Amino acid sequence: MALHLDDTAVVAADLLVSLCRLLMDDSPQPWQDRLEAFFDEFDLTDVEAGISFTVAQLQDRDQAMAWMNSFKGRNYRLFALRLLGAAEFRRLMEALKADSAVVALAFRRGIRGLMPFAVAWSDALNNMTENQRKAISQTDLLSIELARGIAMIDEKIGEKVIATLPMQLTAATADDLFNWNPDNLTEVVTSVRYRVAESSAKRLERENSQLVRKIRGAKDALLHSEDGISQAANSLIELIDRIMRETFSKEEVVTWVKANLPDDPLLTHEKDGVTLPTKRAEALCFVYRGGSVAREATEHDDGKGPFLVHDALARVIVTTRTSLQKFKHDDSGTQEEKDQLLALLTGLEGALLLGLSLSQVGISPHGAPTEPEA
Repeated sequence: MALHLDDTAVVAADLLVSLCRLLMDDSPQPWQDRLEAFFDEFDLTDVEAGISFTVAQLQDRDQAMAWMNSFKGRNYRLFALRLLGAAEFRRLMEALKADSAVVALAFRRGIRGLMPFAVAWSDALNNMTENQRKAISQTDLLSIELARGIAMIDEKIGEKVIATLPMQLTAATADDLFNWNPDNLTEVVTSVRYRVAESSAKRLERENSQLVRKIRGAKDALLHSEDGISQAANSLIELIDRIMRETFSKEEVVTWVKANLPDDPLLTHEKDGVTLPTKRAEALCFVYRGGSVAREATEHDDGKGPFLVHDALARVIVTTRTSLQKFKHDDSGTQEEKDQLLALLTGLEGALLLGLSLSQVGISPHGAPTEPEA
């Protein structure tokens, strides 16, 4: 109590450090199983009550700042040294640094784990036209350089935290200790982009293994066929059409639009007296996985219409298909066309990875938690 640390803080710190160790373990056992076994070992009853009390106390900004500042400075260190004695104080500092190293490594790996999604988002948005970017609300959010932002955080963690801790006591590899340079991310982004393509293929394979063959066929056509650009464009158009068609029928999409976005006249059209969905409607229904568009209004979101991310991904898919149609009918076989088509393919892989991940990584279209896949 004299050190301003009660039993709850000690147990909570033990819980945090142990959890970080667990998530960085290279054990072949599925992480969900390890996590379940981990929480079974802890008696969280007292911890939950203590944490709730601590959180309530820290909601008072002045009180929270006073508590945090009490640990800083020479006076606190001298007081702790006199209270514990030199040997115990040294042991405490060494243990604190060792545990902090574990948490810092887990935090860095967690931040870096976001990079594939940042690269996928950036690549996907590159497939949109300038007018489409302007058509989406909150365009400032779309223009954020997510990959560079993550790299800047990573660099700060490396310079300010990891460099001061005994990382040799953790499972850190040479890659973990290498700081990303936010001004030179070419090599990192290239490596991450390869992982995005792999992840996109794996998620597509869960939907339908034949869809993965379309992407591989497009890449092979670009590399080996004299008529590769046209063939690749055809394969990718068929990929987009099939994944939409096999996920939801046109009738299901129309029903979804009427239930969720009935005031948007651009999502359906009439043909021979039959109401049909537009490509954008099909793409929206796909990225929402047929779920509800409804959500709570916030300061930056009125809660009406498609959510920013879903809307952007749907537009990317439709725009990519439109762009591919041009290559399908106007193929000169130039290297510039190949590069443009590869860029479209990269953006499509990013959009599909994000679209297929939205309802599989813990957030459902309803905004409620879902059970993540193994």
